[in-house]
Amino acid sequence: MGSWDWAKAGPKDPGSGASMAEQDPASGSLHGKKQLPAFTWEVRANDRNYHVQFRKKLAFCLTKKKYAGNAIRTAKYNIFTFLPLNLYEQFHRTANVYFVFVILLQTFPEISTVPWYTLLFPLSCLLTIRGLRDLIDDIGRHQSDRNINSRPCEILSGKSFRRQKWRDICVGDIVRLRKEDFVPADMLLLCSSEPSSLCYVETAEIDGETNLKFRQALLATHQELVSEESMAAFDGFDSKIMKNCGKIKRKKTKLERMMDRLVIIIFLVLLVTSLCLAVASGFWARMFQEKHSYLSALYKHTTPAQQAFFNFWGFTILLSIIIPMSMYITFEFIYLVNSFFINWDLEMYYAVKDIPAKARSTSLNDQLGQIEYIFSDKTGTLTQNVMSFKKCCINGTIYGAGRGRENKKPSGSALTWSHRGEKKLDFCDATLLEAAWRDSDPVLREFLRLLALCHTVMVEEKGDQLVYQAASPDEEALVLAARNLGYVFLARTQDTITISELGVKRTYKVLAMLDFNSDRKRMSVLVRDPQGTIRLYTKGADTVILERLQRRGPNETFTEMALDRFAEETLRTLCLASKEVSEVEYSVWSRRHQEASVLLQDRVRELDKLYEEMEQNLQLLGATAIEDKLQDGVPETIQLLKLGNIKVWVLTGDKQETAMNIGYACKLLTDDMEILEEKEISEILKAYWVSNNNLSSSEEALCSGHLSQQCPEASCHKKRALIISGDFLDKILHTGEVLKEKGRLWRWLACCKATGSQDRDSLVEKAFVDLATSCQAVICCRVTPKQKALIVQLVKKHKKAITLAIGDGANDVNMIKTADIGVGISGLEGMQAVQCSDYALAQFSYLQRLLLVHGRWAYLRICKFLRYFFYKTFAGLLAQVWFAFHSGFTAQPLYEGWFLALYNIFYTAYPVLSVGLLEQDVSAKKSLEFPELYVIGQQDELFNYRVFGVTVLHGVSTSLASFYIALWAFEDHIGSKAVGDYESFAVTVATSSLLSVLVEIILDTKFWTALSFLMVTASLLLFCLFSFLTQSIDAFRIAPAIFCFPDASLNALTDPYVLLVVLLSLVVNTIPSLTIHLYRTIVGKATTQQHVSVEGVPAHHSPDLPISLQKIRLKAKQQPEPSVELRAHVPRGSFHRHSSYAFSHQEGYAGLITRGDSLRAGATRSTTPGLLQPETTPALSSLPLTPALSSLPNASA
Repeated sequence: MGSWDWAKAGPKDPGSGASMAEQDPASGSLHGKKQLPAFTWEVRANDRNYHVQFRKKLAFCLTKKKYAGNAIRTAKYNIFTFLPLNLYEQFHRTANVYFVFVILLQTFPEISTVPWYTLLFPLSCLLTIRGLRDLIDDIGRHQSDRNINSRPCEILSGKSFRRQKWRDICVGDIVRLRKEDFVPADMLLLCSSEPSSLCYVETAEIDGETNLKFRQALLATHQELVSEESMAAFDGFDSKIMKNCGKIKRKKTKLERMMDRLVIIIFLVLLVTSLCLAVASGFWARMFQEKHSYLSALYKHTTPAQQAFFNFWGFTILLSIIIPMSMYITFEFIYLVNSFFINWDLEMYYAVKDIPAKARSTSLNDQLGQIEYIFSDKTGTLTQNVMSFKKCCINGTIYGAGRGRENKKPSGSALTWSHRGEKKLDFCDATLLEAAWRDSDPVLREFLRLLALCHTVMVEEKGDQLVYQAASPDEEALVLAARNLGYVFLARTQDTITISELGVKRTYKVLAMLDFNSDRKRMSVLVRDPQGTIRLYTKGADTVILERLQRRGPNETFTEMALDRFAEETLRTLCLASKEVSEVEYSVWSRRHQEASVLLQDRVRELDKLYEEMEQNLQLLGATAIEDKLQDGVPETIQLLKLGNIKVWVLTGDKQETAMNIGYACKLLTDDMEILEEKEISEILKAYWVSNNNLSSSEEALCSGHLSQQCPEASCHKKRALIISGDFLDKILHTGEVLKEKGRLWRWLACCKATGSQDRDSLVEKAFVDLATSCQAVICCRVTPKQKALIVQLVKKHKKAITLAIGDGANDVNMIKTADIGVGISGLEGMQAVQCSDYALAQFSYLQRLLLVHGRWAYLRICKFLRYFFYKTFAGLLAQVWFAFHSGFTAQPLYEGWFLALYNIFYTAYPVLSVGLLEQDVSAKKSLEFPELYVIGQQDELFNYRVFGVTVLHGVSTSLASFYIALWAFEDHIGSKAVGDYESFAVTVATSSLLSVLVEIILDTKFWTALSFLMVTASLLLFCLFSFLTQSIDAFRIAPAIFCFPDASLNALTDPYVLLVVLLSLVVNTIPSLTIHLYRTIVGKATTQQHVSVEGVPAHHSPDLPISLQKIRLKAKQQPEPSVELRAHVPRGSFHRHSSYAFSHQEGYAGLITRGDSLRAGATRSTTPGLLQPETTPALSSLPLTPALSSLPNASA
């Protein structure tokens, strides 16, 4: 075994998850052999020393092992890199760099206004809070990695297998897997305990699929080895699943990126303001010195230019509090608490499995209120991947139509055939049971017999139970339906199949199995019954079965109508047919079949011809209808999201028919949509290319007029849906083959110079994204994990839209990491998606509450918080600028130092904090009732540059009024207590500004709670308390330089004149806000009444609905969303759209059965499962003929 080698060489395959590493640059060759190609991957079985010698270049002169260890690491930090890497990430925030700059300025005594350590402390707190948050998140990743790396496995050591851990596996190690084991790495199957070294694998943890796939060892290793083992080919980060996971990227919200830009703008304005004031101070100093020469002794060591220089930095420090650190600390606290609200929401708690919602990231909540595109996986996310037999049509009769007799057994029938079953059937029509028990209808008998015979299901007996192992959940559902109706599949051998028909055991000889593939869309079995009659049983898609019927009578017509009905209900249908085959016909066909089976060339084509000949002149037995069960509430959730202007795209690896069927079932696709498929897409992209290269008139542009997401009604009046496959997507985005197919056009384009700077690929990308985003629904089928991430990246790149990706399997991880928000479904299929997600939910339906309630509230709260934090900062602290005009343009602070220090921490922080934590414009119920309200976040209406500008002007006006009203009052008159001093003036301005800010927040708070009242009251009480403490005579006597405003508030605020000045300032500052609120109320009511009188729509004016949002609600009522019925897009007779046919397994199972590879010799039923049955993804693309097993999925029999 040690000498057995496996090698792979060739160009790197971009689609393969397992990349090929470079040759060892040091050794140059292997043991004197010829030098290997540039990309090689050579593995020697059970020889660790051989692989250790290879290294590859890392950077500069550094190298690392070519073959990675099997330990996985998804965490970002370790004990050595946490501090430097986390600080590096934190100082990517512009605000943190700004704060460090201010602290450095404070270290210079000549320009310092407060001790530098007083600013370092809050910055340290901010960095510590964020660092601890990142550390806690990363500790969770470390724990997850540790659990996976510590899973047990059996590794060959010497001549025996020893129990070790996953992390101990190395490339080339021989590993033994048992049933239900997880596959620890990308492995090559050497042999198994099953016949012909076969194993069945399941990929539920990767793609959510529960149907079994088979893998078979190479003949050479199967014959040489007697133990059950696999060899590790790709370990750890070289494995396919890790290659497809992508890198962990730090995600920033749209508001956070805007805040970084605002910090830069504010800082530049601050520098300009400080520069202007400093220049003015220089001129003022020069004029003052010239006018008051007798004071020249005071200025003999300084010049006006030096004074201006020092004043510039003084003003910079003095005004630096306009961007307070307390805002960012409060920011983090609001994010954290809003995350707890998500975790505590009982409406998103899945009691069935005890799974609550989980906000795994605490810094993205507001972006949940701005989502424009949702990219969803299908299997396990929208669906349960549980197939349920719902209805059938037999001989012109529909069963399971909801007549109220389902799940009721006929009395006295003594049905005993299903006592060995393990699953309860969702459908059991009593009428059908009675008819099956009477056994008087030959068509019904043949129908049920076909269900029990025509399949590739394997059966295993566990105790007194029959356990079916099916290649697809569809086949299992059909076999279970037959079992519950009295036709029980019992056992099979290489050439027989045994069933129980109403309690009577019958064995059929299998003469041939005509396998399913995606082109044939059907499978057949040719059997000889115990009476010696040869019959062909066929099941497949209606399009292929109906055209092969012998005749078309009333029953056939009725069956077609039933198929239409099933399709309207989005059920997965199959047509069932049979025919009797004569001995002469069979003998001739069998001889030709045998000859075709041994052909070395064109074998598949010749076999297809023979299958086609046999499957003619069929007699229709009926049709089945299987429901691919959606998760609860999926259609309703998608409808609400669509009403909220959120577009849902489905990205799945499943086939197109199944994806479209689910699209109609979940109401993503509707009857009034025009379906764009590959042909139409090619034509539109061609027209777009021509238009953008000035080779045709503008009428040939995309969608006959540039499709635009912002204005879809102007581009296309008809709703459109786009259906595209992964292969076609790869062509149009990478190779341009779609356009190349237009030979003459492409040659023309090659001779012409395209306008603009965009290259061909970028132009085609943009054309595709423009087309896709103009559609109301997009379904991408047969896409790889990398293609899923690519689609998300394209929309982010060309549309600058906020995206959300949701999935449940490992194949969704890359997409989840690429999207702005990643949501993992906590289901039965493992935790790979959840571990890499930002939010974890148990059901897709919880997405509506996560976005429309928590997301919208979080966006509203953060926007109001930012708006009022900036407002209160400018309103309270810009008076420093106005004071400079009256203090000789010196950097003399207007306010007491303690007021400046406590203003943003105690005096005004709490009311704004309550808004950030608890504010609501409407209740959760109304948020779901009117999803149109969600549009506000998508359009950035609550906080943008315009809102910021208005907020700044509002703050400036408040500060101007507070300062100059007090200045006017103090210049004209002094109070009865002669409080005309600087300290009393400062207290008056400070009190006016503080009260104006508090009243403004009170006026705009929509959702009042006890905590809201407490916060406002606490702010006033703390202002009074700290003013008393910091301005007491005792404190002044202890430290007069620190407590330099003795009794200033007591003297000023006990003077009626000063109180009237404060009241006047408050009134002047409040009147504009009251006027605006009153105007909005009047205009909103008038608009509401106008809509009611003109359109006749009931007002139902809700006092808790904002006026600006009621227009959205009225518009929605005037133009209601058309009701969506589950009906076929095109009548079935046109053969343009059909219900998905119920096949989902891969080709090749019939061959395994007829060759006997999947059956134990001399046994009719497998009683002990094979030892090696790992679940996996398809074989590595670079190894199409090897039985490769991929890491992390678990094994199944």
